[in-house]
Amino acid sequence: MKKLEIGDKVYNAKQNGFADFIRYSFSEVVTLTKTLAVLKNGVKLFNEPRISYITEDVGYSVSRQRGLHWHLVSLEAIRKAQIENEKIAAYEWFEVKEFSLEEKKFIYKQFTKLASKKI
Repeated sequence: MKKLEIGDKVYNAKQNGFADFIRYSFSEVVTLTKTLAVLKNGVKLFNEPRISYITEDVGYSVSRQRGLHWHLVSLEAIRKAQIENEKIAAYEWFEVKEFSLEEKKFIYKQFTKLASKKI
């Protein structure tokens, strides 16, 4: 477990309840003090790695919010964030889109084609 250094990339994953999407935030360490690592977005982390169990094995606690952890960025974390962002974009698009009858018929036909292929 290593302490953070200037230039380290970190991320945080938040979720409002089990039914909500996971929302990822990414940042970079820009300043170090004796005990803190300050991120580009202004978040201050205790520069002492801790066992996390939240999304990664090791996390860095947010100053004055010890239950909230940031983690070192990995390729797996980036891929998970991309997948989750695609889900969020699709969900939000369907929330605001008002479909015409022709669009609804087209979507219905596409789904029935997919369903018949799976059988």
